[in-house]
Amino acid sequence: MARQPQNFTDARELADAIIGAVGKRIVLGLPLGLGKANLVANALYARAAEDASISLKIVTALTLERPSAANELHRRFIAPVAERLFAGYPDLSYAQALRKRALPPNIVVTEFFLLAGSWLGVAEAQQHYISANYTHAGEYVLAQGVNVVAHLVAKSGGTYSLACNPDLTPDLLKARAAGEADFLLVGQVNDELPFMEGDAALPAQEFSHILDGPGVSHTLYAPPKLPVSPADYAAGLHIARAVPDGGSLQIGIGSIGDAVAHALILRHRQNKDYREIVARLNGEARYPLAPEDAPFDTGLYGLSEMFVDSFLDLIDAGVLKRSVDGVLLHAGFFLGPRNFYARLRDMPEEERRRIAMKPVSWVNALHGQEEEKRRARLKARFVNNAMMATLLGAAVSDALEDGRVVSGVGGQHDFVVQSFALDGARSIITLNATRKSGGKTVSNIRWSYAHQTIPRHLRDIVVTEYGVADLRGKSDAETIAAMLSITDSRFQEPLLREAKQAGKIARGYEIARAHRNNSPERIARALAPARETGLLPPFPFGTDFTPVEQKLMPALEHLKNASGSKRRLAALALGGLAGKPSADELRCLERMGLARPGGIRERFYRLLMKSALRIGEDAA
Repeated sequence: MARQPQNFTDARELADAIIGAVGKRIVLGLPLGLGKANLVANALYARAAEDASISLKIVTALTLERPSAANELHRRFIAPVAERLFAGYPDLSYAQALRKRALPPNIVVTEFFLLAGSWLGVAEAQQHYISANYTHAGEYVLAQGVNVVAHLVAKSGGTYSLACNPDLTPDLLKARAAGEADFLLVGQVNDELPFMEGDAALPAQEFSHILDGPGVSHTLYAPPKLPVSPADYAAGLHIARAVPDGGSLQIGIGSIGDAVAHALILRHRQNKDYREIVARLNGEARYPLAPEDAPFDTGLYGLSEMFVDSFLDLIDAGVLKRSVDGVLLHAGFFLGPRNFYARLRDMPEEERRRIAMKPVSWVNALHGQEEEKRRARLKARFVNNAMMATLLGAAVSDALEDGRVVSGVGGQHDFVVQSFALDGARSIITLNATRKSGGKTVSNIRWSYAHQTIPRHLRDIVVTEYGVADLRGKSDAETIAAMLSITDSRFQEPLLREAKQAGKIARGYEIARAHRNNSPERIARALAPARETGLLPPFPFGTDFTPVEQKLMPALEHLKNASGSKRRLAALALGGLAGKPSADELRCLERMGLARPGGIRERFYRLLMKSALRIGEDAA
């Protein structure tokens, strides 16, 4: 009879059993993102923190934390949201200790992907980061000598599912079965997790220990949807025109991914409206690819390392309908808002089986079943985000030029390489053309940058809100011209001068007239009719933010952008003196605790909020 796991209802007792089984040197592997067994990790952390003779090394990626506040006004906004959405979610003790610079010397945490921007100022997190392609992460985990893997799991009868995160674990289990690794697989049952089958489903005998019982299930980490801006929608519409019927699709989490999905649904369901929107958006500019504007007949097949909730909307809309062996979507892990998990849990079993969770080695690479993968991954479009790009087509996605890591490489390089290996496939790197830094607008397209995630010899398609640059197989001069065409016009001439000074483009080259009006105002004008009629809503797939919070968000963003300038803050405060607040503004001030300010500071905050609410309303 196969060995059954030991069952525990108390995480501390489970931690003692683990230490009894493997000894006082523990290398704990935790899955990326949602799949972490937080209660098990916290119990092991507590034992190591109490006993310096225990060595605990945690190897993981994408440690999830509740949102924290950058300033007082942000705290007033985010604290009720965090309480509403994350009440009952157990914070990870090691993350809290890292934040406080209080990690005991016998505990080390190393990650290969960081929550974007969250760890820039934490030296220990930066020093122990491992730079890795996602497909290489499993072998790096094994090289660390992992002897415990602790996984959040769903349960159905006597079977368990890795559910949200098969990503690396099936490959680790293969290594264990082959005698190349020796570790305990520990499961923490969570009743809110949907039971996903395929490679995610495992028999009980694969586990050594299971934590289950009263109080073990907890709130799942569920980040709320953020608004889709006009710039996001513009990029999404440009990308939707590059996706051929009968093809394959990857998109990622975030507002641009939502914009792409919504644009594809518009293209399929409201094609006339869609064509009118893209015509207004493109104006005189020529779309550099063969435009794909027709509704979907064959439909798309999803192949994405991350299964985001908008894939369900693409299925419901009839866009994602090209099946491969009965499967509409193969993915390596998932993370999303609360209703995403509920939709998966409530889905009829036969429908849920059309979504197959696979190890990331299967999704992100061609080796292993390569002939079958090539037949399935037709006309693939792999959409990934970047922070910056250079005029020569390199992408900067994971780190800054001083070496500090913003997030990680993840699967981006894997998919770029795959796009060159598959017939008819394309890599699409998307970014906003500008960002705010220190209260100033700066270009995200640079002449050069001292760090690169995707080198220029792998340049393919780059998209901003201003259009598409088709770079594959182009000369350096052609690449520079194409990149300038999607650059914000405030920065085009200085960048062109740098290219000319370097001798990389002809001295007489001039940017075409059709691309000289690349401005946020032009994008806003082009998309205004569709936004006013509800065709391009700020939250196309819903949100956990209340209507009042949705009104506050653009105002807080405006205040954030103004925070680097005392002059701009003073001007905002003066603007808040004018007129009485409207009923909507009063509701917003009430939500921020500023309806009846109690002192000079609160009165100043009230003035700022009044002024920013009016500007935010105008911008929206």
